[in-house]
Amino acid sequence: MMSNLTRAERGTAMLITGIGVLIGLAMAALGHGDALGAHGWIVLIFCAVLFFIVADAFYSAEPVEDRAAAYYDDPTKVGIMISLIWAVIAMGMGVWVAAQLAWPDLRFDAPWSSFGRLRPVHTSGVIFGFGGNALIATSFHVMQRTCRARMPGQISPWFVLLGFNLFCIVAASGYLMGVTQSKEYAEPEWYADIWLVVVWVTYFVLYMRTLAWRNEPHIYVANWYYLAFILVVAILHIVNNLAVPASFAGAKSYSAFSGVQDAMTQWWYGHNAVAFFLTSGFLGMLYYFLPKRAERPIYSYRLSILSFWGIVFFYMWAGSHHLHYTALPHWVQTLGMTFSVMLLVPSWASAGNALMTLNGAWHKVRDDATLRFMMVAAVFYALSTFEGSFMAIRPVNGLSHYTDWTVGHVHAGAMGWVALITFGSIYALVPMLWRRAGMYSPKAVEWHFWLALAGTVIYVFAMWNSGIIQGLMWRSYTEAGSLRYSFVDSLVAMHPYYIARAFGGLLFLIGACIGLWNVAMTVRHAPARNPARDYPTSSETMEPAVPVAE
Repeated sequence: MMSNLTRAERGTAMLITGIGVLIGLAMAALGHGDALGAHGWIVLIFCAVLFFIVADAFYSAEPVEDRAAAYYDDPTKVGIMISLIWAVIAMGMGVWVAAQLAWPDLRFDAPWSSFGRLRPVHTSGVIFGFGGNALIATSFHVMQRTCRARMPGQISPWFVLLGFNLFCIVAASGYLMGVTQSKEYAEPEWYADIWLVVVWVTYFVLYMRTLAWRNEPHIYVANWYYLAFILVVAILHIVNNLAVPASFAGAKSYSAFSGVQDAMTQWWYGHNAVAFFLTSGFLGMLYYFLPKRAERPIYSYRLSILSFWGIVFFYMWAGSHHLHYTALPHWVQTLGMTFSVMLLVPSWASAGNALMTLNGAWHKVRDDATLRFMMVAAVFYALSTFEGSFMAIRPVNGLSHYTDWTVGHVHAGAMGWVALITFGSIYALVPMLWRRAGMYSPKAVEWHFWLALAGTVIYVFAMWNSGIIQGLMWRSYTEAGSLRYSFVDSLVAMHPYYIARAFGGLLFLIGACIGLWNVAMTVRHAPARNPARDYPTSSETMEPAVPVAE
Protein backbone atom coordinates (compact mmCIF):
# COMPACT_ATOMS: atom_id res chain seq x y z
CA MET A 1 0.00 0.00 0.00
CA MET A 2 2.72 2.47 0.99
CA SER A 3 4.89 1.49 -2.00
CA ASN A 4 2.50 3.37 -4.29
CA LEU A 5 2.99 6.65 -2.40
CA THR A 6 5.79 9.13 -2.98
CA ARG A 7 7.62 10.52 0.02
CA ALA A 8 5.68 13.79 -0.30
CA GLU A 9 2.40 11.85 -0.28
CA ARG A 10 3.51 9.89 2.77
CA GLY A 11 4.29 13.18 4.46
CA THR A 12 0.78 14.45 3.61
CA ALA A 13 -0.72 11.26 5.04
CA MET A 14 1.32 11.69 8.24
CA LEU A 15 0.11 15.28 8.52
CA ILE A 16 -3.55 14.26 8.15
CA THR A 17 -3.29 11.42 10.65
CA GLY A 18 -1.31 13.64 13.02
CA ILE A 19 -4.11 16.21 12.94
CA GLY A 20 -6.50 13.33 13.68
CA VAL A 21 -4.44 12.40 16.73
CA LEU A 22 -4.67 15.99 18.00
CA ILE A 23 -8.42 16.10 17.41
CA GLY A 24 -8.79 12.82 19.31
CA LEU A 25 -6.79 14.23 22.21
CA ALA A 26 -8.95 17.36 22.28
CA MET A 27 -12.17 15.29 22.24
CA ALA A 28 -10.90 13.03 25.02
CA ALA A 29 -9.97 16.04 27.15
CA LEU A 30 -13.18 18.00 26.55
CA GLY A 31 -15.56 15.08 26.90
CA HIS A 32 -14.16 13.47 30.02
CA GLY A 33 -16.84 11.12 31.39
CA ASP A 34 -19.02 11.64 28.29
CA ALA A 35 -19.44 9.72 25.01
CA LEU A 36 -17.44 12.52 23.40
CA GLY A 37 -14.44 11.53 25.51
CA ALA A 38 -14.79 7.83 24.66
CA HIS A 39 -14.98 8.68 20.98
CA GLY A 40 -11.96 10.91 21.37
CA TRP A 41 -9.94 7.88 22.45
CA ILE A 42 -11.27 5.88 19.49
CA VAL A 43 -10.23 8.65 17.07
CA LEU A 44 -6.87 8.94 18.80
CA ILE A 45 -6.09 5.22 18.56
CA PHE A 46 -7.37 4.93 14.98
CA CYS A 47 -5.30 7.87 13.72
CA ALA A 48 -2.22 6.92 15.76
CA VAL A 49 -2.16 3.42 14.22
CA LEU A 50 -2.40 4.91 10.71
CA PHE A 51 0.29 7.48 11.56
CA PHE A 52 2.78 4.81 12.61
CA ILE A 53 1.98 2.65 9.57
CA VAL A 54 2.79 5.57 7.26
CA ALA A 55 5.79 6.70 9.32
CA ASP A 56 7.25 3.19 9.27
CA ALA A 57 7.31 3.27 5.46
CA PHE A 58 8.33 6.93 5.13
CA TYR A 59 11.87 6.19 3.90
CA SER A 60 10.90 3.24 1.71
CA ALA A 61 11.78 3.34 -1.97
CA GLU A 62 9.64 5.67 -4.04
CA PRO A 63 7.54 4.29 -6.93
CA VAL A 64 9.38 4.20 -10.25
CA GLU A 65 6.62 3.12 -12.65
CA ASP A 66 4.38 5.54 -14.54
CA ARG A 67 1.40 5.55 -12.20
CA ALA A 68 -0.81 7.39 -14.69
CA ALA A 69 -0.63 4.37 -17.01
CA ALA A 70 -2.28 1.94 -14.57
CA TYR A 71 -5.39 1.79 -12.45
CA TYR A 72 -5.17 2.39 -8.71
CA ASP A 73 -6.77 -0.67 -7.15
CA ASP A 74 -5.29 -0.85 -3.64
CA PRO A 75 -8.17 1.09 -2.01
CA THR A 76 -10.66 -1.18 -3.78
CA LYS A 77 -8.93 -4.31 -2.48
CA VAL A 78 -8.91 -3.05 1.10
CA GLY A 79 -12.50 -1.82 0.81
CA ILE A 80 -13.73 -5.25 -0.28
CA MET A 81 -12.10 -6.99 2.69
CA ILE A 82 -13.43 -4.38 5.14
CA SER A 83 -16.91 -4.74 3.64
CA LEU A 84 -16.93 -8.50 4.20
CA ILE A 85 -15.66 -8.12 7.77
CA TRP A 86 -18.46 -5.64 8.49
CA ALA A 87 -20.93 -8.11 6.91
CA VAL A 88 -19.98 -10.87 9.33
CA ILE A 89 -20.02 -8.56 12.37
CA ALA A 90 -23.27 -6.75 11.52
CA MET A 91 -25.13 -9.87 10.40
CA GLY A 92 -23.96 -11.59 13.57
CA MET A 93 -25.54 -8.75 15.53
CA GLY A 94 -28.69 -9.22 13.46
CA VAL A 95 -28.94 -12.90 14.35
CA TRP A 96 -28.40 -12.00 18.02
CA VAL A 97 -31.19 -9.41 18.13
CA ALA A 98 -33.52 -11.71 16.15
CA ALA A 99 -32.84 -14.43 18.71
CA GLN A 100 -33.56 -11.95 21.52
CA LEU A 101 -37.07 -11.47 20.12
CA ALA A 102 -37.66 -15.23 20.34
CA TRP A 103 -35.74 -15.73 23.61
CA PRO A 104 -35.57 -12.39 25.48
CA ASP A 105 -33.07 -13.70 28.05
CA LEU A 106 -30.29 -13.84 25.45
CA ARG A 107 -28.53 -10.78 26.82
CA PHE A 108 -25.98 -9.96 29.46
CA ASP A 109 -26.50 -7.96 32.63
CA ALA A 110 -25.22 -4.89 30.82
CA PRO A 111 -27.14 -2.08 29.09
CA TRP A 112 -25.11 -2.37 25.87
CA SER A 113 -26.47 -5.88 25.21
CA SER A 114 -30.11 -4.80 25.09
CA PHE A 115 -32.16 -5.05 21.89
CA GLY A 116 -32.51 -1.26 21.69
CA ARG A 117 -28.73 -0.75 21.52
CA LEU A 118 -27.76 -3.76 19.43
CA ARG A 119 -30.42 -3.26 16.78
CA PRO A 120 -28.99 0.02 15.34
CA VAL A 121 -25.51 -1.56 15.39
CA HIS A 122 -26.95 -4.29 13.16
CA THR A 123 -28.84 -1.99 10.79
CA SER A 124 -26.11 0.63 10.45
CA GLY A 125 -23.40 -2.02 10.28
CA VAL A 126 -25.13 -3.80 7.40
CA ILE A 127 -26.19 -0.67 5.52
CA PHE A 128 -23.13 1.51 6.01
CA GLY A 129 -20.38 -0.89 7.08
CA PHE A 130 -21.11 -3.69 4.63
CA GLY A 131 -23.04 -1.85 1.93
CA GLY A 132 -21.23 1.48 2.16
CA ASN A 133 -17.75 -0.02 1.92
CA ALA A 134 -18.85 -2.22 -0.98
CA LEU A 135 -20.25 0.82 -2.79
CA ILE A 136 -17.09 2.86 -2.25
CA ALA A 137 -14.81 -0.01 -3.31
CA THR A 138 -16.78 -0.99 -6.42
CA SER A 139 -17.30 2.65 -7.45
CA PHE A 140 -13.52 3.16 -7.41
CA HIS A 141 -13.16 0.15 -9.70
CA VAL A 142 -16.05 0.97 -12.03
CA MET A 143 -15.30 4.65 -12.54
CA GLN A 144 -11.69 3.93 -13.49
CA ARG A 145 -12.58 1.18 -15.97
CA THR A 146 -15.48 2.99 -17.60
CA CYS A 147 -13.50 6.25 -17.82
CA ARG A 148 -10.25 4.50 -18.82
CA ALA A 149 -8.52 6.84 -16.39
CA ARG A 150 -6.76 6.46 -13.07
CA MET A 151 -8.19 8.10 -9.98
CA PRO A 152 -6.47 11.47 -9.46
CA GLY A 153 -4.40 11.60 -6.32
CA GLN A 154 -3.18 8.84 -4.04
CA ILE A 155 -4.34 10.22 -0.70
CA SER A 156 -8.00 11.10 -1.29
CA PRO A 157 -9.20 7.50 -2.03
CA TRP A 158 -7.66 6.34 1.27
CA PHE A 159 -9.07 9.36 3.10
CA VAL A 160 -12.57 8.50 1.83
CA LEU A 161 -12.33 4.78 2.61
CA LEU A 162 -10.65 4.98 6.02
CA GLY A 163 -12.48 8.16 7.05
CA PHE A 164 -15.81 6.50 6.28
CA ASN A 165 -14.86 3.51 8.41
CA LEU A 166 -13.87 5.78 11.27
CA PHE A 167 -17.38 7.22 11.09
CA CYS A 168 -18.87 3.70 11.14
CA ILE A 169 -16.82 2.75 14.21
CA VAL A 170 -17.77 5.94 16.07
CA ALA A 171 -21.46 5.45 15.19
CA ALA A 172 -21.52 1.78 16.25
CA SER A 173 -19.74 2.47 19.55
CA GLY A 174 -22.14 5.35 20.21
CA TYR A 175 -25.12 3.04 19.77
CA LEU A 176 -23.65 0.61 22.30
CA MET A 177 -23.21 3.51 24.75
CA GLY A 178 -26.83 4.54 24.15
CA VAL A 179 -25.96 7.90 22.58
CA THR A 180 -27.91 8.88 19.45
CA GLN A 181 -30.02 11.77 18.21
CA SER A 182 -33.17 9.70 18.98
CA LYS A 183 -34.33 9.72 15.36
CA GLU A 184 -36.01 6.90 13.46
CA TYR A 185 -32.69 5.83 11.94
CA ALA A 186 -30.75 6.21 15.22
CA GLU A 187 -28.50 8.94 13.87
CA PRO A 188 -25.06 9.18 15.52
CA GLU A 189 -23.63 12.18 17.37
CA TRP A 190 -23.30 15.68 15.90
CA TYR A 191 -19.51 15.52 15.58
CA ALA A 192 -19.74 12.20 13.70
CA ASP A 193 -22.22 13.85 11.31
CA ILE A 194 -19.81 16.71 10.63
CA TRP A 195 -16.96 14.29 10.00
CA LEU A 196 -19.06 12.31 7.51
CA VAL A 197 -19.81 15.50 5.57
CA VAL A 198 -16.06 16.13 5.16
CA VAL A 199 -15.48 12.56 3.98
CA TRP A 200 -18.45 12.55 1.64
CA VAL A 201 -17.59 15.86 -0.03
CA THR A 202 -14.09 14.49 -0.66
CA TYR A 203 -15.69 11.39 -2.21
CA PHE A 204 -17.85 13.54 -4.51
CA VAL A 205 -14.91 15.69 -5.61
CA LEU A 206 -12.80 12.57 -6.28
CA TYR A 207 -15.54 11.06 -8.44
CA MET A 208 -16.06 14.27 -10.41
CA ARG A 209 -12.31 14.69 -10.99
CA THR A 210 -12.06 11.15 -12.33
CA LEU A 211 -14.96 11.76 -14.71
CA ALA A 212 -13.35 15.02 -15.84
CA TRP A 213 -10.07 13.19 -16.59
CA ARG A 214 -11.70 10.36 -18.53
CA ASN A 215 -10.28 9.08 -21.80
CA GLU A 216 -13.65 7.65 -22.77
CA PRO A 217 -16.04 10.25 -24.26
CA HIS A 218 -19.08 8.25 -23.20
CA ILE A 219 -20.15 8.31 -19.52
CA TYR A 220 -21.37 4.79 -18.89
CA VAL A 221 -24.72 4.50 -17.09
CA ALA A 222 -23.26 2.89 -13.93
CA ASN A 223 -21.55 6.21 -13.25
CA TRP A 224 -24.89 8.00 -13.38
CA TYR A 225 -26.23 5.78 -10.61
CA TYR A 226 -23.08 5.96 -8.48
CA LEU A 227 -22.95 9.74 -8.82
CA ALA A 228 -26.63 10.11 -7.85
CA PHE A 229 -25.93 7.96 -4.79
CA ILE A 230 -23.00 10.16 -3.74
CA LEU A 231 -24.64 13.53 -4.41
CA VAL A 232 -28.13 12.92 -3.01
CA VAL A 233 -26.92 11.08 0.11
CA ALA A 234 -24.82 14.15 0.91
CA ILE A 235 -27.87 16.42 0.64
CA LEU A 236 -30.05 14.05 2.68
CA HIS A 237 -27.45 13.67 5.42
CA ILE A 238 -26.91 17.41 5.83
CA VAL A 239 -30.61 18.36 5.94
CA ASN A 240 -31.77 15.51 8.17
CA ASN A 241 -28.96 16.06 10.67
CA LEU A 242 -29.26 19.80 11.14
CA ALA A 243 -28.80 20.10 14.89
CA VAL A 244 -27.47 22.45 17.56
CA PRO A 245 -24.99 20.91 20.04
CA ALA A 246 -25.99 21.40 23.66
CA SER A 247 -22.29 21.82 24.39
CA PHE A 248 -19.08 21.41 22.46
CA ALA A 249 -17.82 19.36 25.40
CA GLY A 250 -20.58 16.75 25.12
CA ALA A 251 -22.39 14.50 22.66
CA LYS A 252 -25.91 15.83 23.24
CA SER A 253 -27.57 17.98 20.56
CA TYR A 254 -31.02 19.30 19.65
CA SER A 255 -32.62 18.79 16.24
CA ALA A 256 -33.44 21.84 14.13
CA PHE A 257 -36.91 20.35 13.52
CA SER A 258 -39.68 19.20 15.83
CA GLY A 259 -43.09 17.58 15.71
CA VAL A 260 -44.60 16.69 12.36
CA GLN A 261 -41.88 18.68 10.53
CA ASP A 262 -39.26 16.45 12.13
CA ALA A 263 -41.23 13.33 11.19
CA MET A 264 -41.54 14.45 7.57
CA THR A 265 -37.85 15.34 7.40
CA GLN A 266 -36.88 11.98 8.85
CA TRP A 267 -38.96 10.05 6.36
CA TRP A 268 -37.87 12.25 3.49
CA TYR A 269 -34.37 11.19 4.54
CA GLY A 270 -35.33 7.62 5.39
CA HIS A 271 -37.00 6.72 2.14
CA ASN A 272 -34.51 8.59 0.00
CA ALA A 273 -31.72 6.77 1.83
CA VAL A 274 -33.44 3.64 0.51
CA ALA A 275 -33.65 5.28 -2.92
CA PHE A 276 -30.13 6.56 -3.33
CA PHE A 277 -28.04 4.49 -0.94
CA LEU A 278 -29.75 1.11 -1.16
CA THR A 279 -31.08 1.39 -4.71
CA SER A 280 -29.16 3.82 -6.91
CA GLY A 281 -25.69 2.82 -5.77
CA PHE A 282 -26.38 -0.90 -6.09
CA LEU A 283 -27.97 -0.40 -9.51
CA GLY A 284 -24.57 1.02 -10.45
CA MET A 285 -23.10 -2.35 -9.44
CA LEU A 286 -25.80 -4.22 -11.37
CA TYR A 287 -25.35 -2.25 -14.58
CA TYR A 288 -21.59 -2.89 -14.61
CA PHE A 289 -20.96 -6.33 -13.16
CA LEU A 290 -23.95 -8.25 -14.58
CA PRO A 291 -23.14 -7.51 -18.25
CA LYS A 292 -19.44 -8.06 -17.59
CA ARG A 293 -20.07 -11.44 -15.99
CA ALA A 294 -22.65 -12.51 -18.58
CA GLU A 295 -20.44 -11.16 -21.41
CA ARG A 296 -23.56 -9.62 -22.90
CA PRO A 297 -24.31 -5.96 -23.67
CA ILE A 298 -26.94 -4.12 -21.67
CA TYR A 299 -30.31 -4.94 -23.24
CA SER A 300 -31.27 -1.28 -23.61
CA TYR A 301 -29.08 1.65 -22.72
CA ARG A 302 -31.94 4.09 -23.38
CA LEU A 303 -34.17 2.19 -20.96
CA SER A 304 -31.48 2.43 -18.28
CA ILE A 305 -31.38 6.23 -18.65
CA LEU A 306 -35.18 6.54 -18.58
CA SER A 307 -35.20 4.36 -15.47
CA PHE A 308 -32.54 6.54 -13.89
CA TRP A 309 -34.50 9.78 -14.28
CA GLY A 310 -37.75 8.09 -13.24
CA ILE A 311 -36.16 6.83 -10.02
CA VAL A 312 -34.56 10.22 -9.32
CA PHE A 313 -37.83 12.11 -9.78
CA PHE A 314 -40.40 9.72 -8.31
CA TYR A 315 -38.44 8.57 -5.26
CA MET A 316 -38.01 12.14 -4.01
CA TRP A 317 -41.72 12.36 -3.19
CA ALA A 318 -42.39 8.89 -1.78
CA GLY A 319 -41.30 9.19 1.88
CA SER A 320 -44.57 10.49 3.26
CA HIS A 321 -46.29 7.14 2.63
CA HIS A 322 -44.74 6.09 5.96
CA LEU A 323 -46.88 8.71 7.71
CA HIS A 324 -50.41 7.69 6.71
CA TYR A 325 -53.00 8.30 9.43
CA THR A 326 -50.78 10.81 11.24
CA ALA A 327 -50.85 14.59 11.77
CA LEU A 328 -49.11 15.08 8.40
CA PRO A 329 -51.47 16.94 6.00
CA HIS A 330 -53.64 14.53 4.04
CA TRP A 331 -52.54 15.89 0.67
CA VAL A 332 -48.89 15.21 1.51
CA GLN A 333 -49.76 11.62 2.44
CA THR A 334 -51.65 11.22 -0.84
CA LEU A 335 -48.75 12.70 -2.79
CA GLY A 336 -46.36 10.14 -1.27
CA MET A 337 -48.77 7.30 -2.01
CA THR A 338 -49.26 8.38 -5.63
CA PHE A 339 -45.58 8.71 -6.42
CA SER A 340 -44.86 5.42 -4.66
CA VAL A 341 -47.24 3.63 -7.02
CA MET A 342 -45.76 5.44 -10.04
CA LEU A 343 -42.30 4.39 -8.87
CA LEU A 344 -43.06 0.85 -9.93
CA VAL A 345 -42.49 1.82 -13.59
CA PRO A 346 -38.81 2.90 -13.46
CA SER A 347 -38.01 0.23 -10.86
CA TRP A 348 -39.33 -2.60 -12.99
CA ALA A 349 -37.65 -1.04 -16.00
CA SER A 350 -34.25 -1.55 -14.34
CA ALA A 351 -35.08 -5.06 -13.12
CA GLY A 352 -36.43 -6.02 -16.55
CA ASN A 353 -33.43 -4.48 -18.28
CA ALA A 354 -31.11 -6.62 -16.15
CA LEU A 355 -33.05 -9.84 -16.79
CA MET A 356 -33.34 -9.16 -20.53
CA THR A 357 -29.58 -8.65 -20.62
CA LEU A 358 -29.28 -12.34 -19.76
CA ASN A 359 -31.01 -13.39 -22.99
CA GLY A 360 -28.63 -15.79 -24.65
CA ALA A 361 -26.72 -16.30 -21.40
CA TRP A 362 -29.14 -18.35 -19.29
CA HIS A 363 -26.87 -21.37 -19.55
CA LYS A 364 -24.24 -19.29 -17.73
CA VAL A 365 -26.75 -18.50 -14.98
CA ARG A 366 -27.31 -22.24 -14.54
CA ASP A 367 -23.60 -23.01 -14.31
CA ASP A 368 -22.17 -19.86 -12.66
CA ALA A 369 -23.20 -19.18 -9.05
CA THR A 370 -21.70 -15.67 -9.21
CA LEU A 371 -24.00 -14.71 -12.10
CA ARG A 372 -26.86 -16.44 -10.29
CA PHE A 373 -26.32 -14.10 -7.31
CA MET A 374 -26.86 -11.14 -9.66
CA MET A 375 -29.86 -12.64 -11.44
CA VAL A 376 -31.69 -13.49 -8.19
CA ALA A 377 -30.83 -10.01 -6.88
CA ALA A 378 -32.61 -8.48 -9.89
CA VAL A 379 -35.64 -10.71 -9.21
CA PHE A 380 -35.75 -9.63 -5.56
CA TYR A 381 -35.38 -6.00 -6.64
CA ALA A 382 -38.48 -6.38 -8.82
CA LEU A 383 -40.34 -8.15 -5.98
CA SER A 384 -39.38 -5.57 -3.34
CA THR A 385 -40.30 -2.57 -5.48
CA PHE A 386 -43.68 -4.07 -6.35
CA GLU A 387 -44.33 -4.80 -2.69
CA GLY A 388 -43.23 -1.29 -1.66
CA SER A 389 -45.59 0.37 -4.13
CA PHE A 390 -48.42 -1.92 -3.00
CA MET A 391 -47.80 -1.26 0.71
CA ALA A 392 -47.84 2.52 0.13
CA ILE A 393 -51.55 2.41 -0.76
CA ARG A 394 -53.39 3.81 2.25
CA PRO A 395 -55.78 0.89 3.03
CA VAL A 396 -52.95 -1.66 2.66
CA ASN A 397 -50.70 0.56 4.76
CA GLY A 398 -53.33 0.56 7.49
CA LEU A 399 -52.86 -3.20 7.81
CA SER A 400 -49.13 -3.52 7.12
CA HIS A 401 -47.46 -0.53 8.76
CA TYR A 402 -45.91 -0.96 12.21
CA THR A 403 -46.11 -4.75 11.78
CA ASP A 404 -43.54 -7.39 10.88
CA TRP A 405 -44.76 -7.26 7.28
CA THR A 406 -42.68 -4.09 6.94
CA VAL A 407 -39.70 -5.92 8.46
CA GLY A 408 -40.14 -8.69 5.88
CA HIS A 409 -40.37 -6.13 3.08
CA VAL A 410 -37.21 -4.37 4.23
CA HIS A 411 -35.26 -7.63 4.43
CA ALA A 412 -36.49 -8.83 1.05
CA GLY A 413 -34.73 -5.74 -0.27
CA ALA A 414 -31.73 -5.80 2.07
CA MET A 415 -30.97 -9.53 1.88
CA GLY A 416 -32.43 -10.46 -1.49
CA TRP A 417 -31.42 -7.37 -3.46
CA VAL A 418 -28.63 -5.42 -1.74
CA ALA A 419 -26.65 -8.29 -0.21
CA LEU A 420 -26.97 -10.67 -3.17
CA ILE A 421 -25.87 -8.11 -5.78
CA THR A 422 -22.99 -7.14 -3.49
CA PHE A 423 -21.80 -10.71 -3.00
CA GLY A 424 -22.14 -11.39 -6.72
CA SER A 425 -20.15 -8.27 -7.60
CA ILE A 426 -17.44 -9.16 -5.08
CA TYR A 427 -17.13 -12.71 -6.43
CA ALA A 428 -16.83 -11.28 -9.95
CA LEU A 429 -14.33 -8.62 -8.90
CA VAL A 430 -11.93 -10.47 -6.59
CA PRO A 431 -10.33 -12.72 -9.27
CA MET A 432 -9.94 -9.68 -11.55
CA LEU A 433 -8.27 -7.51 -8.93
CA TRP A 434 -5.89 -10.13 -7.56
CA ARG A 435 -5.37 -11.69 -11.01
CA ARG A 436 -6.53 -15.14 -10.05
CA ALA A 437 -7.82 -17.83 -12.38
CA GLY A 438 -11.02 -17.93 -10.34
CA MET A 439 -12.32 -18.15 -6.79
CA TYR A 440 -10.42 -20.48 -4.47
CA SER A 441 -13.50 -22.68 -4.05
CA PRO A 442 -16.31 -22.47 -6.66
CA LYS A 443 -18.19 -25.03 -4.55
CA ALA A 444 -18.11 -22.61 -1.60
CA VAL A 445 -19.66 -19.94 -3.84
CA GLU A 446 -22.46 -22.41 -4.61
CA TRP A 447 -22.95 -23.14 -0.91
CA HIS A 448 -23.02 -19.41 -0.15
CA PHE A 449 -25.65 -18.82 -2.83
CA TRP A 450 -28.02 -21.52 -1.61
CA LEU A 451 -27.55 -20.59 2.06
CA ALA A 452 -28.23 -16.92 1.28
CA LEU A 453 -31.28 -17.74 -0.82
CA ALA A 454 -32.70 -20.17 1.73
CA GLY A 455 -32.04 -17.75 4.59
CA THR A 456 -33.73 -14.90 2.72
CA VAL A 457 -36.82 -16.93 1.80
CA ILE A 458 -37.26 -18.32 5.33
CA TYR A 459 -36.77 -14.88 6.91
CA VAL A 460 -39.08 -13.01 4.54
CA PHE A 461 -41.89 -15.58 4.55
CA ALA A 462 -41.78 -15.74 8.36
CA MET A 463 -42.14 -11.96 8.59
CA TRP A 464 -44.86 -11.80 5.95
CA ASN A 465 -46.94 -14.32 7.91
CA SER A 466 -46.12 -12.70 11.22
CA GLY A 467 -46.97 -9.20 10.00
CA ILE A 468 -50.29 -10.08 8.42
CA ILE A 469 -51.37 -11.99 11.53
CA GLN A 470 -50.28 -9.04 13.70
CA GLY A 471 -52.25 -6.55 11.60
CA LEU A 472 -55.37 -8.69 11.66
CA MET A 473 -55.18 -9.32 15.41
CA TRP A 474 -54.67 -5.64 16.17
CA ARG A 475 -57.78 -4.64 14.23
CA SER A 476 -60.04 -7.47 15.43
CA TYR A 477 -62.95 -6.27 17.64
CA THR A 478 -65.60 -7.99 19.74
CA GLU A 479 -69.32 -7.33 19.31
CA ALA A 480 -69.04 -4.87 22.20
CA GLY A 481 -66.48 -2.83 20.23
CA SER A 482 -63.43 -3.67 22.36
CA LEU A 483 -60.22 -5.23 21.12
CA ARG A 484 -60.47 -9.00 20.81
CA TYR A 485 -56.77 -9.62 21.48
CA SER A 486 -54.29 -7.97 23.81
CA PHE A 487 -50.83 -6.99 22.63
CA VAL A 488 -49.39 -9.90 24.62
CA ASP A 489 -51.69 -12.27 22.68
CA SER A 490 -50.17 -11.05 19.44
CA LEU A 491 -46.66 -11.59 20.84
CA VAL A 492 -47.49 -15.20 21.72
CA ALA A 493 -48.77 -15.74 18.17
CA MET A 494 -45.53 -14.31 16.75
CA HIS A 495 -43.17 -16.60 18.69
CA PRO A 496 -42.81 -19.44 16.11
CA TYR A 497 -42.25 -16.89 13.35
CA TYR A 498 -39.51 -15.19 15.38
CA ILE A 499 -37.75 -18.54 15.75
CA ALA A 500 -37.96 -19.04 11.97
CA ARG A 501 -36.68 -15.49 11.47
CA ALA A 502 -33.61 -16.14 13.61
CA PHE A 503 -32.95 -19.41 11.77
CA GLY A 504 -33.17 -17.70 8.37
CA GLY A 505 -30.78 -15.00 9.53
CA LEU A 506 -28.39 -17.65 10.84
CA LEU A 507 -28.28 -19.34 7.42
CA PHE A 508 -27.54 -15.99 5.80
CA LEU A 509 -24.76 -15.30 8.33
CA ILE A 510 -23.16 -18.69 7.68
CA GLY A 511 -23.14 -17.85 3.98
CA ALA A 512 -21.43 -14.52 4.67
CA CYS A 513 -18.76 -16.28 6.77
CA ILE A 514 -18.14 -18.71 3.91
CA GLY A 515 -17.83 -15.75 1.54
CA LEU A 516 -15.25 -14.01 3.73
CA TRP A 517 -13.24 -17.24 4.03
CA ASN A 518 -13.41 -17.90 0.28
CA VAL A 519 -12.25 -14.39 -0.62
CA ALA A 520 -9.38 -14.53 1.86
CA MET A 521 -8.28 -17.93 0.53
CA THR A 522 -8.56 -16.67 -3.05
CA VAL A 523 -6.25 -13.78 -2.26
CA ARG A 524 -3.69 -16.01 -0.53
CA HIS A 525 -3.82 -19.37 -2.29
CA ALA A 526 -5.78 -19.35 -5.57
CA PRO A 527 -3.64 -19.96 -8.70
CA ALA A 528 -2.68 -16.92 -10.75
CA ARG A 529 -4.45 -16.25 -14.01
CA ASN A 530 -2.78 -16.21 -17.41
CA PRO A 531 -0.71 -12.98 -17.63
CA ALA A 532 -2.03 -12.45 -21.15
CA ARG A 533 -5.49 -11.93 -19.64
CA ASP A 534 -4.38 -9.32 -17.11
CA TYR A 535 -5.68 -5.79 -17.35
CA PRO A 536 -3.64 -3.60 -19.72
CA THR A 537 -1.29 -1.15 -18.08
CA SER A 538 -1.16 1.37 -20.93
CA SER A 539 -3.56 4.29 -20.74
CA GLU A 540 -4.08 4.01 -24.52
CA THR A 541 -5.28 0.41 -24.19
CA MET A 542 -7.03 0.53 -20.82
CA GLU A 543 -10.14 -1.57 -20.65
CA PRO A 544 -13.08 0.13 -22.44
CA ALA A 545 -16.52 0.63 -20.99
CA VAL A 546 -19.05 -2.19 -20.91
CA PRO A 547 -20.56 -2.55 -24.41
CA VAL A 548 -24.10 -1.28 -24.83
CA ALA A 549 -26.81 -2.24 -27.30
CA GLU A 550 -29.88 -0.43 -28.49
